[in-house]
Amino acid sequence: MPSLYWTRCPSAWGSLRLLATDQGLCLVVLPGGGGVDRWVARYLGEGVPVEGSPLLRQAVDQLQEYWAGRRRAFDLPLDLRGTPFQLAVWRTLCAIPYGETRSYAQVAMAAGRPAATRAVGTAIGDNPLSIVIPCHRVIRSDRSLGGYGGGLPLKEALLRLESCGTEPFARMKP
Repeated sequence: MPSLYWTRCPSAWGSLRLLATDQGLCLVVLPGGGGVDRWVARYLGEGVPVEGSPLLRQAVDQLQEYWAGRRRAFDLPLDLRGTPFQLAVWRTLCAIPYGETRSYAQVAMAAGRPAATRAVGTAIGDNPLSIVIPCHRVIRSDRSLGGYGGGLPLKEALLRLESCGTEPFARMKP
């Protein structure tokens, strides 16, 4: 069983919870989010996390830089747990440039499964590394925000932070 570490990361929206293994960051829980115990049991067994690690200090620093507008991408080791399809979708999310959005259909196309828009939405909803893997950059084809695990106000704030403006959909690629 891998070692498991945790910490909290303050933000303007509340405290995030971060979990990491010796291999990398594995979970970011947005304010008000739950399911940590279930996620740990499913993917890591019955391990008991201990507080803090150098990787988690680095993750907190990078998140603080992101919120301050000084970081556009994260360069942390990740320990992703998911199906091959989920991993493909999450890699596709990481390729969406800072300050841009894509539709669920565009993500499905880029992930090599153009007819799997609903499955892409489910995989995005299962993203364990919100913000680090930028699922907030995905919106509906009708240009509405769609869903977000941290709530739509947080999604809108993240898009604004990335200079997508109050109308973040203006930068959506065709």
